[in-house]
Amino acid sequence: MSLLLRFALLLLLFAPGPAAAVNPERHISQYGHTAWRTQDGFFNGTPYAIKQTADGYLWIGTANGLLRFDGVRFVRWTPPPGKQLPSSVIGGLLAARDGSLWIGTMRGLSHWTGKDLVNYPAKVVMIPIAEDENGTIWVARAAVADGGGALCQVNNTAMRCYGKSDGIPEEIYTSVTRDSAGDFWMGGNTSIVRWRPGSFQTYHINGMKPNVVPGVFDLAPAPDGSLWVGMGVSGPGWGLQQLSQGEWKPFVVPGFDSSTLKVHRLLMDRQNALWVGTLGHGIYRIYSGQVEHFDSSEGLSGDTISKFFEDKEGNLWVSTDKGLDCFRDLQIVSFSTREGLTTPGVSTVQAMRDGSIWIGGMFALNMLGPDLGHGRVRSLQEGKGLPGDQVTSLFEDHAGQYWVGIEDTLNIYENGRFTGITGQDGRRIGLIQGITEDVDNNIWVLSLGPPRALIRIFDRKVQEELTTPQIPAASSLVADPRGGVWLGLINGDLARYRQGRAETFRFEHPPNSRVNQVLLSSDGSVFGATSYGLIGWLNGKQQTLTARNGLPCDAVNGIVEDATGALWLYMQCGLVELARTDLQKWWAQPDARLQLQVFDVFDGFQSGVGTPFESRAVRTLDGRLWFANYSVAQMIDPAHLSRNLIAPPVHVEQVIADHKAFSPQGDVRLPARTRDVEIDYTALSLAVPQKVLFQYRLEGRDTDWQEAGTRRQAFYTDLRPGTYRFHVIACNNDGIWNQQGASLDFNVMPAWYQTIGFKLLFVVIILTTAWALYRLRVRQVAHALAVRFDERLAERTRIAREFHDTLIQTIQGSKLVADDALDQSADPARMRHALKQLSEWLDRAVQEGRAALNSLRTSATETNDLAEGLRRATEECRMFSPMETSFSVEGDSREMHPVVRDEVYRIGYEAIRNASVHSKASRLEVGLKYGQDLAISVGDNGVGIPESIINGSTDGHYGLQGMRERAARIGGKLRIVSSVDSGTEVSLVIPGRIAFRGTGSTGIE
Repeated sequence: MSLLLRFALLLLLFAPGPAAAVNPERHISQYGHTAWRTQDGFFNGTPYAIKQTADGYLWIGTANGLLRFDGVRFVRWTPPPGKQLPSSVIGGLLAARDGSLWIGTMRGLSHWTGKDLVNYPAKVVMIPIAEDENGTIWVARAAVADGGGALCQVNNTAMRCYGKSDGIPEEIYTSVTRDSAGDFWMGGNTSIVRWRPGSFQTYHINGMKPNVVPGVFDLAPAPDGSLWVGMGVSGPGWGLQQLSQGEWKPFVVPGFDSSTLKVHRLLMDRQNALWVGTLGHGIYRIYSGQVEHFDSSEGLSGDTISKFFEDKEGNLWVSTDKGLDCFRDLQIVSFSTREGLTTPGVSTVQAMRDGSIWIGGMFALNMLGPDLGHGRVRSLQEGKGLPGDQVTSLFEDHAGQYWVGIEDTLNIYENGRFTGITGQDGRRIGLIQGITEDVDNNIWVLSLGPPRALIRIFDRKVQEELTTPQIPAASSLVADPRGGVWLGLINGDLARYRQGRAETFRFEHPPNSRVNQVLLSSDGSVFGATSYGLIGWLNGKQQTLTARNGLPCDAVNGIVEDATGALWLYMQCGLVELARTDLQKWWAQPDARLQLQVFDVFDGFQSGVGTPFESRAVRTLDGRLWFANYSVAQMIDPAHLSRNLIAPPVHVEQVIADHKAFSPQGDVRLPARTRDVEIDYTALSLAVPQKVLFQYRLEGRDTDWQEAGTRRQAFYTDLRPGTYRFHVIACNNDGIWNQQGASLDFNVMPAWYQTIGFKLLFVVIILTTAWALYRLRVRQVAHALAVRFDERLAERTRIAREFHDTLIQTIQGSKLVADDALDQSADPARMRHALKQLSEWLDRAVQEGRAALNSLRTSATETNDLAEGLRRATEECRMFSPMETSFSVEGDSREMHPVVRDEVYRIGYEAIRNASVHSKASRLEVGLKYGQDLAISVGDNGVGIPESIINGSTDGHYGLQGMRERAARIGGKLRIVSSVDSGTEVSLVIPGRIAFRGTGSTGIE
């Protein structure tokens, strides 16, 4: 035998796992079956080994690496950095009690602890097979020619192998397993060895030659102490054998000859059913002497079996040459031609008093025995005892007579024969929709006719045929124990017929509605299964139960009551249990929202088009409920519903921050400025992973639990820097919650501007800035007050100048006129002239006083002519001195800013008056020049002005100071040149951009 073949054989080694098994009372085809095929991309190498670790994950060893499976996602396992498996071809796995995983590869053994990978290199295939009660790992070796021994014990990092000297012959062992007593069984080419340290026994295989390889391919210890042996070759005496008390017994039952098979894999499950995997012929199951077969023609991924495995929830896993399969129990069991029925379409079901169930449909009538599955199915077929091709209705009366509607005839089945019942005129009854029996033993038949009629039969004779309008058109009926019958009408209403009178009870419903089945409950209420919901009548009260009350949809095809009084609704979208408490709540509150138990496709429910006949849902004597959906018959046992009581282990698998993955192990620190965070989690319930529900909460962000449904990711955006704890819990398909769940602590690191130090610095900066702004504001307020004070002072100074330069000067001039008049009081003419002059000066004083007051409200009057004002001032000054005066103007007069004009006038007037009063000059020259700038000059030939007065060091002389202040205010340049010899010259130059309008900003405030 080639080394490659030896290796392939050893890859198929098996070690049984502790778990509950699928129900062996059901056909394999009645299990829930899921297949993951290599051709669909689930695997990149043939799966060889399957194990489940303590954390709930399923591990699959393949020809190209190791996969981890949570029921939804296959994830390729990657070793830690710097480590790798001796080979990517994995032939065996062992899940240890401490949660670690032992991995047998083509070139050695590895141990994955969850954090570290430890390798035990070797030149041969090493397959972990068992963990004993002391936690010691036992490994099988592929070859013993080196004398190392076929069975090895792992001690820490070393191995001790047992071989020929320990009672294990040197040959190629293709199967090693350990029984419940602690003995190792080793299957070789020509013999089987039972071995334990210090004890061994060899059993030779009859007729097996040393060069026939493999001899034994797999072993499975049985509960009775015998050993099932699968042979790697076919032929008489081989195939499937049983070794019991040292004797070989071939397994042969009628219809099954195992000697024709090459048995590759064996599993004795917890229900003591033996599973047999073959090379090229799929799987067989042996239980209570019955053999069932299942292969690729029925959906198995492949026909060559490499491994069986039972998980913690009782699911059966099968690896094949083309994929992976899972079988599990279903709450709802289906019966079709795959389970032995001979009708391809089920129209009606009926429970008989002997415990059997009759199933009628196209071309056949089937009777199942009380054992409901493994009993022999009796079949009456068209042309073989069945007088027709369509069974429409079934019923058993009080006398045990079987009434059968076949096509358009009504028949009684007794003693293996059908006897027809005809109408009053001898014609056929018509297509039968339903049959019932009232308290007076009248048989009531609902016929589609023609014509449509309600027929009463007594003593096998038709007594009445009621048609419309005597009776409303009905589609279903049921007997009332108080007399008469209840009818479900084709328009969606209910009606009661008794004592020759029909009473109709109308409901609100959409058009084209019909009552598919009518049911009289044990409490006297009447229910109708309709296309728009469940309608009910109780003591005159009428109600409708729909999706608004919690139903998964509205269409109800059938209805039946169980032994507890609960209603079961066979709907278009699922099977619904309506408990008695829910019914009571609904009767009290028609709009109540009910929490209902719904069985869907994951529980075995199959949607159908619905049958047009009455017997859609019935209950057998043992409490099982049966339903017809026009395609298959389905059954559920309310008293023996299996519940998955194993709370699913919950795990956080990874954190993805801005598309970068982080392991949940250890200290998880997410980078600063992380925006998008995804947390992947899972729950390990492999039975129905599609119905696992999750809730999660992120402490530090979520205030309450978030309902995630079946979603296995949580998403967050813009998490602020800080410490968070993510907590997730989950429930299995039966609502069993793992409240502890799983949690993950992680940190979102702050950016430099999000650190506490930066925040403190920022606070300090803010406070400092606020203080600086406050101080600046205080200064601004102080400056504003100072400006206001300066403005007041300036205004007072201006008023002083105004009074000095105008009013005081005029009053002083008036005084001089008065003094001159007093000196010449004897001259009336002179006196009169002086008084007139005094009156004029006083009038001027009044005008100047008013002008000063007006100047407090406005800067100046509108543009008076500056040249005219200065000329008048020049002429008026001659009254103070008989000097000669001249006034000249150069350039064209231009519009000036009023304030500038007033100030220039005041400066010019003060200079002219000073020359007239104080200079003692004989000549005064005044000039005004309009050019690029405005210039004014006042010159005399008088005695000049003392230097002390020009410098402002002499008190009491405010004229020159006022002139300087006025010049500075309007941005002018004032120049005073004086000497005793040449007199005084006062000149003022104001830039044109200030003096004249239309040349830019004046700069005057």
